[in-house]
Amino acid sequence: MTILPSFRTMLAAVLATALIGFGPVKASDDFDLSPQQPGRVRAAKNDAAIAAIPRGFKFVTPGTFTVAVAPGGPPLATYATDAKTVVGADPDYASAIADTLGLKLELVPVAWIDWPLGLTSGKYDAVISNVGVTEQRKEKFDFSTYRQGLHGFFVKTDSKVASINEPKDAAGLRIIVGAGTNQERILLKWSDEDVKAGLKPIELQYYDDDAASLLALQSNRADVIVQPHAQLVYIAARDKNIKRVGTLSAGWPDRSDVAITTRKGSGLAAALTTATNGLINDGTYAKILDHWHLSEEALAKSETNPPGLPKY
Repeated sequence: MTILPSFRTMLAAVLATALIGFGPVKASDDFDLSPQQPGRVRAAKNDAAIAAIPRGFKFVTPGTFTVAVAPGGPPLATYATDAKTVVGADPDYASAIADTLGLKLELVPVAWIDWPLGLTSGKYDAVISNVGVTEQRKEKFDFSTYRQGLHGFFVKTDSKVASINEPKDAAGLRIIVGAGTNQERILLKWSDEDVKAGLKPIELQYYDDDAASLLALQSNRADVIVQPHAQLVYIAARDKNIKRVGTLSAGWPDRSDVAITTRKGSGLAAALTTATNGLINDGTYAKILDHWHLSEEALAKSETNPPGLPKY
């Protein structure tokens, strides 16, 4: 597997990890962030997926699956302890897809804001970087789903809050959420439903960064923190002082998935969907998610261009 780092993306990742408390020096023992990745799950070649690649499709580099990934933090994608190798669930998934297609893998670290232009301009064959399916993105890209898009409800380990599955479970709670995020939009709807049902509204709290948010939770100034599920799974394993009490679909009340993203009309999406379903059926998929503690985000099957989040 070849890694093509850039100063811009490495600097962005270093700044991000410094802000949110991620990084090699604080890596949890539950996650291997070494560059060697001895536990990486490999996959067998899938003849059906290979046959589904359009005859005229040209990979960026012949014989190679070139994939963009934004190393924003573990467990999805981050720089390893050598500060240059990108590791995590998304790189491992990219590796498995490359295996099924009989190709070598070349990972291209990118800043999140840069992946759309890079993909449309042909710098890489696909993006595997926690990209959610939306109706707006479907106008320009094709998608092959590979995980559920989940947010997590996490509380202090000694919290009396045991479970949050629906609006009434959150009534009256002080919940930390990011301003302008999809989870904020959903929780505002939950709060409205609670008030209509005669329950207390949800009190949303906003902080400048994750460090301040986690401090507020530990000091009992808040009851719950809501963030992308994978981020909180890592923090819980690292700090040992928060626990999950529920998950929230990014598309609530419907499911919303993240997907391998390819150029619109390139024809590659069907092959990648076939490859993903092959990994699901032979158990490789479950092993990858379990390795990164993300089993809750598993899909029963991959779909090409399913309904995505609507335009708001």
